[in-house]
Amino acid sequence: MSKQPLVEVDQLMKYFNIGNGATLKAVNNISFSIQEGETLGVVGESGCGKSTAGRTILRLYEPTAGQVRFNGTNIYDLSGSKLKAMRREMQMIFQDPYASLNPRMTVSDIIAEPLLIHNLNASRAERKKRVEELLDLVGLNAEHATRYPHEFSGGQRQRIGIARALAVNPKFIICDEPISALDVSIQAQVVNLLQDLQRDFGLTYLFIAHDLSMVKHISDRVAVMYLGKVVELATSEELYANPQHPYTRALLSAIPIPDPEVEATKERVVLKGDLPSPINPPSGCHFRTRCPMATEKCASVEPELVETKSGHFAACHYI
Repeated sequence: MSKQPLVEVDQLMKYFNIGNGATLKAVNNISFSIQEGETLGVVGESGCGKSTAGRTILRLYEPTAGQVRFNGTNIYDLSGSKLKAMRREMQMIFQDPYASLNPRMTVSDIIAEPLLIHNLNASRAERKKRVEELLDLVGLNAEHATRYPHEFSGGQRQRIGIARALAVNPKFIICDEPISALDVSIQAQVVNLLQDLQRDFGLTYLFIAHDLSMVKHISDRVAVMYLGKVVELATSEELYANPQHPYTRALLSAIPIPDPEVEATKERVVLKGDLPSPINPPSGCHFRTRCPMATEKCASVEPELVETKSGHFAACHYI
């Protein structure tokens, strides 16, 4: 791995003004880096800011504060042709393959659209050849090119979305819960395809997901988010073997173990209360209202994300 990370996220914030003077703090001061060829998994409950973080990193949303550096360049400083050139390097696979493909466009037009936008494969014959190559890469046939999205299953549609993301030869792809809308039987196929493409093309992934066992399978490192903040970050093996933050322990305890005897004796961490609103998060540690270890200090002092052991970071006063 190169010494300088491919992607560096530095104190990134994304707030939404939702009227009546209220602000929704969707992403609230997060920092991490991703090395070239690495997969960083991001996990957490619905509403914790995972997808908003992904879209803000790609500048689909403009940030409230912070920086995202790609190969050392802050993408928020770019505009015009320089920003367009940077967008070739960074692509996204969206969560819902039913909503992310234009139903009025053929598969060929959907996959060729990035080529037209970035002036690649200038002639129609070149574009047709490139579309057929991309369809073959993701396990679809050339004759699928003339069909429309409604003629495909969810798994096939997600493959079309992956082909579209690959069209401009990006280095970095954000996978925004790319398997959550798919049948379980299809999920493993799509994850295996993503891993094969990463190996063949040296891709770097930010993999956003709910399914902790799938994240362990695909990720080199994992970041755990709660109410817009990263509360723990470690290598995949280390995080699953030695979770330090009480929220991470609760998430991992909910993963079923395929052994009835072990499952029956497993200690389950049940969180009390509901997820607080990101419009009015708790003072101090955001997790304190649901944490079995919370004290008065947690209400007044927000814990920093600090390195508790080599490569393992956590944000808790009692680690």
